[in-house]
Amino acid sequence: MTCVSRRPAGVLGAAAVLGAVLTLSSCTGDDAAPSRSPEEVLAEAKANLDETSGVRILLATEKLPPGVDGVVSARGIGTHPPAFEGELKVSAAGITADAAVVAVDGPVEAKLPFTTEFVVIDPADYGAPDPADLLSADQGLSSLLTDAEGAEEVEEVREGERVLTEYSATLPGDTVARVIPSADAEGSFDATFLVSDDDLLDEAVITGPFYPDADEVTYTISFDDYGTEKDITAP
Repeated sequence: MTCVSRRPAGVLGAAAVLGAVLTLSSCTGDDAAPSRSPEEVLAEAKANLDETSGVRILLATEKLPPGVDGVVSARGIGTHPPAFEGELKVSAAGITADAAVVAVDGPVEAKLPFTTEFVVIDPADYGAPDPADLLSADQGLSSLLTDAEGAEEVEEVREGERVLTEYSATLPGDTVARVIPSADAEGSFDATFLVSDDDLLDEAVITGPFYPDADEVTYTISFDDYGTEKDITAP
């Protein structure tokens, strides 16, 4: 809609100015794009994560419950087609250890503590996912966005010059278990997502029954450097 205002004259000037401002405001509003639902925003964020060439990922928890063997953190670069290169930190039998990990096209290879060569491992033995699957469009982290239930916009959060929008939702256990295999597939998890104004997932925080017979655990998953280019090959 095009709005035209004329310069007012005489004693009616002030009233005319006010009327013109109100008319212009209403016309501007007519052209404004309608707001999107949380589901639409999260779906667009999933599409962008699925389409990026690569991204830096950090999945971590501040601590695991006493006596629990599991994933403390995974950090590195994930790419499409799904591949991963980085570090995995796990806790087992009260000992926390770091391992360099490369996952490409099936086999997951790790350089375990006190070793000098990569060997093929089964991540499930350490309560960890196949790192390459973290960027799988069907089974990976992006599926959290579109499997989220009851998504609601919470607030805008400013990080320096960036403005992020926070969304809250609930995740079904079977979705979460695809990312952290030890998660209760029958359980329910609370989630928050931070999405940038250009529809990039910046952070996901998930809380719930990740480990049997233990207190709830919170994992924070952050994403950075969308568009990273890296040729990940087996060691």
